[in-house]
Amino acid sequence: MISALADRYHAFLEEKNLLSDCLTTLEQKSGINKHYISTGTISLMVLYLLFGYGASLLCNLIGFVYPAYASVKAIESRNKDDDTQWLTYWVVYGLFSISEFFSDIFLFWFPFYYAGKCVFLLWCMAPVSWNGSQLIYARLVRPFFLQHEAALDSVVKDLSAKAKSAAQSAATEGFTMLAEEKNK
Repeated sequence: MISALADRYHAFLEEKNLLSDCLTTLEQKSGINKHYISTGTISLMVLYLLFGYGASLLCNLIGFVYPAYASVKAIESRNKDDDTQWLTYWVVYGLFSISEFFSDIFLFWFPFYYAGKCVFLLWCMAPVSWNGSQLIYARLVRPFFLQHEAALDSVVKDLSAKAKSAAQSAATEGFTMLAEEKNK
């Protein structure tokens, strides 16, 4: 399994893409093999996630930057399967972020929390059929949503109406205040 993963890693570095182009440029300028550069960079990131200050930022960037890039690419492609893949990721990412907000005060004290979180996010975006976002969506989110869809629709409709009413009231009040200031 590890040799297959290593082969896939080396094949990825040989593909024609932005990352391999940057690594090739670094290799030409430094004289250091791009495999060593990428392995060193990944090793430093792992060490930083394990022991570094600000590991939360690095972990959140890992969970956001590539998925955002892949989402834009999916939107621009004609294939709709990749749209579904990345929409599913963002639903799970959002639910994870909300649940983490309430549990983070306790969880960040655990050793290697951010490394574990990063592994979880990487699993959720992995290009395999059994990735985390697909499994979590299929086993938790979708059944919950289907069971409570009518109630959720009602809440969203009610909140939308209240938000629209509040925005209209604020706009009316703002225009009234402007008119009164102008008349002074």
